[in-house]
Amino acid sequence: MTTDQRIRFLVKPAVFVLCLGPLAWIIGRALTIGLGANPIEYSNRYLGDWALRFILIALAVTPGREILGWSWLARLRRMLGLFAFAYVVLHVLSYVGLDQFFDWWAIGGEILKRQYITVGMIAVTLLIPLAITSTNGMVRRMGGRAWQRLHRLAYVIGMLGCLHFYMMVKSDTREPIIYASILACLLGYRLIAAGRRRLARNRRNTPQPA
Repeated sequence: MTTDQRIRFLVKPAVFVLCLGPLAWIIGRALTIGLGANPIEYSNRYLGDWALRFILIALAVTPGREILGWSWLARLRRMLGLFAFAYVVLHVLSYVGLDQFFDWWAIGGEILKRQYITVGMIAVTLLIPLAITSTNGMVRRMGGRAWQRLHRLAYVIGMLGCLHFYMMVKSDTREPIIYASILACLLGYRLIAAGRRRLARNRRNTPQPA
């Protein structure tokens, strides 16, 4: 079996099943021992946590590929990004359907009144075009550079997600600070790597003395 076949038939299906794990866990818990005294808050918080985790995991693919030398990791990035979007959608549906019972007037008022919800909805809105343009066809249609510029919004979305989490918890901010620190490391690595590539290009383009 070639490397391409192992990734296609073994690695990708295994990662797909692992990504479904958090959803399967909460469904299993809901059907067995329940979700505690406030199941709606529990499910909303749980799905939001995993949405942010998947955003960070997707952002970690490129640094992981470059640091470890595992080029095949790049082939998992789209799947991980779409799972991040899926968990974000489930998080929003949990809030809209279970918490607010699709009361759109109340939801609109909450978005305007509560700043952490405003920040969260901005992040969701920015994530939608990234999910829509995740196909190979959209990459070709947009062009590689335009597509890359658009998908840099993933870091902005990650920042907004961390801010949303921080503003929501109010007291115990340790977990959102941990996520924000991870995001800062990923962004710092990206900036350093981009600076090194730019420096290398400048050196190649600089005429050498005779």
